[in-house]
Amino acid sequence: MTGAVILVAVLVLATAFGLWRRHTDGRMSDVPVPVGADEPEAHVATPDRAHHGGELLTAADLGEPLGEKATFVQFSSAFCQPCRSTRLLLADITGTLPGVAHVEIDAEHHMELVRRLEVRRTPTVLLLDADGAIRKQATGLPRRSEVLAALGQVV
Repeated sequence: MTGAVILVAVLVLATAFGLWRRHTDGRMSDVPVPVGADEPEAHVATPDRAHHGGELLTAADLGEPLGEKATFVQFSSAFCQPCRSTRLLLADITGTLPGVAHVEIDAEHHMELVRRLEVRRTPTVLLLDADGAIRKQATGLPRRSEVLAALGQVV
């Protein structure tokens, strides 16, 4: 009898986790901007900051130039199927919008940046504004509608 109860409990927990992941994957969420973000020094990362909201990323950080209006930064890994789909989606969107760039970063080869930005899984997509400040973030394969809505809020 206890084996059946344990089995049911595991199935319920696994189903709940799956439904939660399905609901949250690909959602472009706001990244909190620190108080006083109008001041340039507010964008500098500090070790005590729990999140990277408002942190500036530069062309030197990314290895490629930023877009004039916005930049999508995608953290990927070699064997990640959703990363390939995300790459195609973002390339399609940025290919039609002038001033919007897409930079793909191999997470395995940029561990310092991955740790600094607390990237936990791939794909992770960050949306930067024209200044390079992180404004939105999504983990998992983002939805086209979510990406376009987030871009509309940032640009």
